[in-house]
Amino acid sequence: MCRSVDLHRAVLARNDEHATALRRYLDGRGTVVVNLMSSPGSGKTELLEALLTRARERGTTVAAVTADLATENDARRLARSRAPVRQILTDGLCHLEASMLQARLEPWLPEGTRLLFVENVGNLVCPASYDLGETLRIVLVSVTEGEDKPLKYPAAFGLAQIVVVTKTDLADAVGFDRPAFLDGVRQVNPGVPVVETSARTGAGVAALLARVLAHADGDAVPHTPVLAARHEAHLHHHDHETPALPTPATGPAVPS
Repeated sequence: MCRSVDLHRAVLARNDEHATALRRYLDGRGTVVVNLMSSPGSGKTELLEALLTRARERGTTVAAVTADLATENDARRLARSRAPVRQILTDGLCHLEASMLQARLEPWLPEGTRLLFVENVGNLVCPASYDLGETLRIVLVSVTEGEDKPLKYPAAFGLAQIVVVTKTDLADAVGFDRPAFLDGVRQVNPGVPVVETSARTGAGVAALLARVLAHADGDAVPHTPVLAARHEAHLHHHDHETPALPTPATGPAVPS
């Protein structure tokens, strides 16, 4: 077990070196990176297409990289926004790493890109542990996945700076327990902003983009997650342990 833990530490340390270099490179270009994480089927791609389209309409220079195990389906869908898009195929790897993103960006990222959205591999476990040199980390969950996801995946939700609920137009049909969900979010990440959206109806898309742009422009007070140790979260997952949850907040932490 010690040998295994040492290996994971080495992998994460190497990734952090690449992430630091990538962050420095992107900061120098004035590019803000938004890391989008969710489980498969959350509606991440459809929401991202809507965000890219709206950002372009308001004159924001925006681009996207999407990662998947196989196929370029997501890149083709995102290209409908007319924003520059590139696909990364991970060849079976369940998460994106900083070196993979760096190799894709350096020869391609359009000059003057203000916002770069990175659609991570659909997975709420491994991607939580890998710094991609991002400025902002967003975790998405659809109402169809159930209200207990924050408690089931405390590292992913505990490290988020924004939590996004998708497919809210289906909430009543699937019996989504909104109060229970918000309570779970508050337990693992007190004070994190929660934005509720529907890409189909357009609800919440403008509000989410406004939050991202405010963060990019330094007009928003950045949220610092309680679970700030990515390395420890990674080791807990791979040792089949559950990360300790923060003490539940005593007051309201998310909008009602």
